[in-house]
Amino acid sequence: MSKKAIYQLSTREVLFLALASAFIAAGVVAILGNFGNFWQPRNNSNTALAESVPQGISEPSVVSDEQNSIEVYKTLSPGVAFITSTSFQEDYWGGVQEGKGSGSGSVIDAQGRILTNYHVIEGAQKLTVSFGGTKTYSAKVVGGDPDTDLAVIQIESPPPGLAVIQLGDSDKLTVGQKVLAIGNPFGLDRTLTTGVISGLQRPIRARNNRPIEGAIQTDASINPGNSGGPLLDKYGRMIGINSQILSPAGGSVGVGFAIPVNIAKRIVPQLIQFGEVRRPSLGIRPYIVEQLQQQGARLPVESGLLVRSVVPGGTAERAGIHGLSQNSNGGVILGDIIMSIDGVKMDNLDDLYRFLDKKQIGDTIQAEIFRNGRTMTVPVKLLPNSQGNTNLPGRPARRF
Repeated sequence: MSKKAIYQLSTREVLFLALASAFIAAGVVAILGNFGNFWQPRNNSNTALAESVPQGISEPSVVSDEQNSIEVYKTLSPGVAFITSTSFQEDYWGGVQEGKGSGSGSVIDAQGRILTNYHVIEGAQKLTVSFGGTKTYSAKVVGGDPDTDLAVIQIESPPPGLAVIQLGDSDKLTVGQKVLAIGNPFGLDRTLTTGVISGLQRPIRARNNRPIEGAIQTDASINPGNSGGPLLDKYGRMIGINSQILSPAGGSVGVGFAIPVNIAKRIVPQLIQFGEVRRPSLGIRPYIVEQLQQQGARLPVESGLLVRSVVPGGTAERAGIHGLSQNSNGGVILGDIIMSIDGVKMDNLDDLYRFLDKKQIGDTIQAEIFRNGRTMTVPVKLLPNSQGNTNLPGRPARRF
């Protein structure tokens, strides 16, 4: 009678697993200015998510470039918000320390909802909004998504006649086309900078180290305080949300990045309806096989995602996927290794995140796993993330 091979880990390899876990959890992100998925629920908010050309802007081909810039600024700058966030923290002596930050945002509907970056409002206990001058308005958080660094806030008593910034189509962009950025760099109210699209499909990361796909690169000057403000095309339509800069000193060197507006168009309805983005989850805590091998662990495959544990009641547990376990002698028995899903190789956490971001809750996927010396395919019905999204702040980022 043949025996199935059961891979066990030595004490040394268990130590490597622990070290690798800490390594995997650490992320490196680009310098942030001012320091989705495809399921869309029905939206009854009257938010300006449709592509349209704002009134007051002439056909760019019949006016000078200077006149076009003037018209775009004059028409859209009243809809760009100056956001101030305040947080309070008790100091060593029991006193209260007040911290302040600022950023930009775009009014997206007449109800006073404003689209901005998550990192602009993260940890805020008080929010105020202004549109030039000394008048300020109290605001509250509607919802936030750390994974895409986007958030929606709302003016609690919005004034009438708010200028609404229309959302364009970031899938139709080309390198070289003119763009305009309006924001509040270094607290300078509603500043205009212009440039071109320098590149498309740039990979950037949110602060929680999740990849944000397809970022727009621009040489329009973006500085601390521009975060959350609109990147506009020559027709005055928002095509991106200014979010990050690449700079050795923290200031603009002509390499800025904006989150494509089509990502916002996917998630804003969920932020308004639920306060979060409800994504499908595989319900696992994974290790990256390649990184474990680099740390000296002996594993039966060269790549994939080793399941350390499964979330109780989550997708993977219900599908019968196993994490690490112990035998009667106290040895560690290897968990399942996910090799691919629907034919897409799972070499690292980014592969898994990108895959899940394109799936809907309730979809059934086919996971190829390695278990006890052989590969098998397991059907998996995707369930929602059982953790939910805590929005502000401290959302765990290592379950998938």
